[in-house]
Amino acid sequence: MREFVHEAQPMRVVLRPGAATTATPDEAQRLGLRRVLVVSGTRGADTAQAVADSLGAACAGLHTGARMHVPVEVADRAVEVARDAGADGCVAVGGGSAIGLGKAIALRTGLPLIAVPSTYSGSEATPVWGLTEHGAKRTGRDPSVLPRSIVYDPELTLSLPVPLSVTSGVNAIAHGVEALYAPDASPLTGLMAEEGVRAMAAALSQVAAGPRDVDARGRALYGAWLCGSCLGATTMGLHHKLCHVLGGTFGLPHAETHTVVLPYALAYNAPAVPGALAALGRALDADDVPRAMWNLAGGLGAPRSLAELGLKESDLTTAAAQAASQSYPNPRPVTEDGALTVLRAAYEGEPLSTP
Repeated sequence: MREFVHEAQPMRVVLRPGAATTATPDEAQRLGLRRVLVVSGTRGADTAQAVADSLGAACAGLHTGARMHVPVEVADRAVEVARDAGADGCVAVGGGSAIGLGKAIALRTGLPLIAVPSTYSGSEATPVWGLTEHGAKRTGRDPSVLPRSIVYDPELTLSLPVPLSVTSGVNAIAHGVEALYAPDASPLTGLMAEEGVRAMAAALSQVAAGPRDVDARGRALYGAWLCGSCLGATTMGLHHKLCHVLGGTFGLPHAETHTVVLPYALAYNAPAVPGALAALGRALDADDVPRAMWNLAGGLGAPRSLAELGLKESDLTTAAAQAASQSYPNPRPVTEDGALTVLRAAYEGEPLSTP
């Protein structure tokens, strides 16, 4: 018998084409919201405006100030806007930056959050928040930031460029990967993680071949939901810690960083996680899982090295020291030398295989 604890996340999920403007008003009404602030980034402002328009009189305003890694000053401004508008709820429309800003508002104000994702990060399915201050990104968990409803609309992702679709999707896969060897994993998260990785990997290949394929886009959102739910239910390890350091301290782009680092972090942990490797092997139909992950992303045009993302070689030791300085669960002990080994391999971006 395997002992475990599993806590189900209380949320409602809607997935269908056109849902952004048809289901979001229904979800707001179901929650009893009458003055909803819509938040987004500048890139997704047009889509957010369409959602705001669909809310009609229930929309209290549109704020387009979301930024990557949610700087504290950006969160402070959004909270001020929400309070000035007399908002009784928030709708976050866009990628991880917009969802993250919506969570920051929920964390500070307690307002219920509806998420309308336009990428595959999976953040919308988690009670995890993140804020960046003084060059360091800190994260935490709080049930108040978990969206009450998620509205998945495949049509919102049709214009998402293939390179960004790939990196966003691999970002989601990373959640499923680390959930498979998390210390607080359960049989259910294991099933969800394996299915999420399988669904996302297959969908990304189909999206790359046909970016306007609504069905493939929908399957990618399904995979993002499963992998994100695993992130919300378990504790992440070395891979996520490295990416938080690289993003928060050095400003590297979130999804691209996850995509580059994942194969190397997985290779580092591989000797200690045979069960996770077996599940991932089934999901990817591969014997050498880290190499398969490297092939998947790179074969679809994603960046393969941290050097490509703008990291300097001289930054590697600083990043390794930061990653090793904090305690967090990982199947292999994380020393500064171990973290540096992973970072250096990811910096160079060379092919790899599991020992």
